[in-house]
Amino acid sequence: MKESRFDISSAGLHILGMVLMLMDHTWATIATDYAWLTWAGRIAFPIFAFLTAEGYFRTKNFKGYLGRMFLFALLSEIPFNLMMSGGSRAFYPLHQNVLFTFIIALLIMRCIDKIRDKGKIALTMFFSGALLLVGWLLGSFLFVDYYGAGVVTVLIFYFFHERKWWSFLLQAICLYYVNTEMLGGLTVPVELFGQSFEFHQQLMALLALIPIWLYRGRKGSESILFRFACYFFYPAHILLLVALMLLGVHF
Repeated sequence: MKESRFDISSAGLHILGMVLMLMDHTWATIATDYAWLTWAGRIAFPIFAFLTAEGYFRTKNFKGYLGRMFLFALLSEIPFNLMMSGGSRAFYPLHQNVLFTFIIALLIMRCIDKIRDKGKIALTMFFSGALLLVGWLLGSFLFVDYYGAGVVTVLIFYFFHERKWWSFLLQAICLYYVNTEMLGGLTVPVELFGQSFEFHQQLMALLALIPIWLYRGRKGSESILFRFACYFFYPAHILLLVALMLLGVHF
């Protein structure tokens, strides 16, 4: 694919997402006084949600892709549980790590494509809506990270995957709804031009659309080592931060 001065590769998106996720998790563990870290961290999840949908479209081996995701979801669960419980619990059933969010989304996308292969538009539209609801319910009741809204976020990038202006617009509208109505979260009072209003911290997630829209399909790295380093980064950085937290390190 022809490179552009203004594009970002898949590898670049992964690195950006990992840096932002590290910032968010650093705030959650050893730097709780620096709220700007979690504000920046809000940008990470939509990037990884997009990469999950993109990976689904590009993989030639869905079972292998799903299997790797499941393996690292299992490897990440104890470190994630320790982080979410402040280092006190290796088993924490009320919150599962984000890779399980992506697994649910992958299974929903696969089901929709199986139905689409039958070639009946009305049937596909009906079941797409029904499976979107199923994904939201599974994400919510299984307590995966970002809950049902996380699954929906991946599916937004699945449904509006084309590089068209209307697809970008619908991504922005849907992400705005997900992050303000479904996720909500902390708000900060802001005064602008004499008017006061509440700014949703979660709206920072919409900034993820800038690097996502700059992506034009370039991989940036063909290395298998880089691919697995991206998977290992998730449990490894959480385990390191938990260890520092238990040692009493705090900034």
